Amino acid sequence: MSLKELTWEKHKSAERQEFVKVLFSGRINPKFYSAYLQNMMACYSMLESCAATHGLLDGIDSIRRTSLIQEDIDELGHIKDNTIFVPVVNEYLDHILRISWNQPQKLMAHIYVRHMGDLSGGQMIAKKVPGSGRYYQFDNVEDCKSKIRERLSDDLAEEANLAFDFSIAMFHQLMELDIPKYADE
Repeated sequence: MSLKELTWEKHKSAERQEFVKVLFSGRINPKFYSAYLQNMMACYSMLESCAATHGLLDGIDSIRRTSLIQEDIDELGHIKDNTIFVPVVNEYLDHILRISWNQPQKLMAHIYVRHMGDLSGGQMIAKKVPGSGRYYQFDNVEDCKSKIRERLSDDLAEEANLAFDFSIAMFHQLMELDIPKYADE
């Protein structure tokens, strides 16, 4: 079985979350979207920093999303003084640091879940979110996907499934925030 097949159930579960429906609705409240971006910024910043330290992003520098997420946050400007991190973000950051020290190759499972998702579904999301959606804009989608795939192996499935679990938990916790989810609420 391939990594894609070994993670299919978790991938589908992540896509079925209520948060994803809000994100794809085209009506997401900009303030709620800003909260999402701030949480993603923390995750991507740690992941990309650790992956770069181990040379895992060599040759695919254009895959980095951190500065682009920050540009989107700055453009929306809704909660600069009110950063809201959901609890699972700290758990995720701790996990990324731990595997970076002990098993850095596992970071590729997180690159697979997050960045490959951005390269695929992110292209549809970019059309639905407030602002420019720089986070989802890539120079060469197919080249980035190819270079990531070259660095993957099926033995990353357990870690990739865990990465999906972190994403699902974040989606649940974001939905619990006391921020209107839709722009027209």
